[in-house]
Formats: sequence, structure tokens, C-alpha cells
Amino acid sequence: MLDGLTLDQMRVFVTVAETGSFRAAATRLLRVQSAISHAIGNLEAQLEVELFDRSGHRPKLTPSGASLLADIRALLIKVDAVRARARGLGQGMELEVTVALDPQFPLPVLGRALNALCETYPTVTFRILSTPLGASFEALLEGECDLAISGINLINPAIELEALMTVRRAAVVARGHPLAQAVDAPLSTTTLADHIQIVGEDPSALTGKRDYGVVSPSRWRVADNLTKKTLILSGVGWGSLPIWMIERELLEGDLVRLPVAAFGEGGESTTQTYLARRIDRPLGPAGAAFRKALLAALPEPLVGERRDRSDPGSPG
Repeated sequence: MLDGLTLDQMRVFVTVAETGSFRAAATRLLRVQSAISHAIGNLEAQLEVELFDRSGHRPKLTPSGASLLADIRALLIKVDAVRARARGLGQGMELEVTVALDPQFPLPVLGRALNALCETYPTVTFRILSTPLGASFEALLEGECDLAISGINLINPAIELEALMTVRRAAVVARGHPLAQAVDAPLSTTTLADHIQIVGEDPSALTGKRDYGVVSPSRWRVADNLTKKTLILSGVGWGSLPIWMIERELLEGDLVRLPVAAFGEGGESTTQTYLARRIDRPLGPAGAAFRKALLAALPEPLVGERRDRSDPGSPG
């Protein structure tokens, strides 16, 4: 009986489970409700199990239905991957490659990768979106980009992740700020509570309800690291920034490291970054070349580099 299973029946099943009703599934799939009911009935007959309890106002997954949902989702993902690979075999050169970029990722590394492609792919336009925290994954899931570089490890079976590099971050303050005079011992949350912390805004629905590395009750929110850096240099408050972005200011003494106890030794932390792509959307020649160039542009990891302080997202 299982030979009669169809991909359409399985997609209808997953859609009903996700939307919570036959009517909502019909709306999403642009079908009449009776067609949805018919597809589910046929699938239950083929599998010889009841997938939904229809006794209530809304259909509810039975234990058997809940158990099979993960298996069917996995099958559909594999089918989509096969289709994507088949399309990719005959795909021509892209006109544009869009990359969603978490701004904490080192721009010099990105620049080296893109520079390596200029002569090889002169007709391809590369579009870089600034997407902090979960916004990179959001852009990828919504089809707004081909690749995403993120500092958050969000597990999704439709997304393939590839580890890139760890980014070092440090809590800093301007040299004229009162906190700059108290850097001999770890700074507690109580001490920091009297000072403004400059933190990055998270525009993503995936992670926007979470605060990464926010330890002060008094905080100002900004949309990007450049604004954050400018406010910190102006003496408004303190915050955490990628070290690649503030090396000159640290060297010249315009910024002073703060030993924030919550961030780790010396107020420093590291964040693992990832390259993400959807498995159902194959990379074209230029996208694949960008991935290769990006991996080649990564700095060699330091011997004995510590990774045990890696955070799920950028602090503050």
C-alpha cells in the first residue's frame, strides 16, 4: 500500500500540521478545503493510521501523526535537495549574488574574498545586506539572499551550516569615561549599572526577544556597529565591539578595554561565525566561487586558540 504515497499528500499533511487546520492549509496551498481533506484521507488510508483527531474544533495530531511528521518532513527536505541539485546542474551564470552579513564578521576578510572574484566574474553583481544576529537566517529562510554569514547557530533542517571563524570581541570605553579609571579589577554588574551600555538592536523575529551580553539596566540601542563605536568613542557609554574594528583605537589609547566579569577574562569573548545556505536552493557558479574564496580568505587559527568562551551571539 505504501507504493501509492505521493509527495503531494505528504506536503498537504505537513501544511495542515503547520497551519493547524484544513481551512488554513487550503488557503496556503491555494486549494479548496475538500481537496485538503481528500488528500489527508488518502494518506491515512495508505499508511493505515489516523494522522489527525478530528473530534474537536480543530484537527489535532494523533501520537502516530506526530511521530510520522518528522519523518515526512525529512523525506520532503531530501526530495527538495535532489530537485535543487538537478536544477543546479543546468544552471547558468547568476546576474546577482546576495549575501546576508552579520556586521560582526570581519569586513577585511569579506573584502579579500570579493576582490578575488572581480576578474573571474566581472558580469556578476554582489549585493551585501547588513543583517545582525538572527536577521541573517531570517533573510535566508525568506529567500532574500543566496548565502548568509551569521554569528548564531540556529539549527534548521532546511539550512546547511559551515563553520567559518571565531571573532574576538572586547568590552571597551572611551579613555575619558569614568569607567576607564576602574580597569584594574573585574567589573561587576553592580558597578556597570550606573553607566549606559550601548547595545545593538536585533531586528529579527527569530532572536529579537533575546538580549545577548546585555548586563546594564541603563542601555541605549543602535542599529549598527559604526554608530555604536561612535557613541562609545564620544564617551556616551561602554559596549562590546569586534576587536578587528577597534584595533587602531585600542593601540592609540582612544579606547580602553573593560574587564567586564560577565564577558569572560579581560572582558573579552569569542563568537563562532557560520556560512549558511538553503539546501533546496543550489548555488550557481558565482555563489559557489564566493564560498570557496571566502574559505580561502579566512585567517589561520592561532595555535592554542581558546574556543570555550564562544557565545551564541554578539555580546551587547
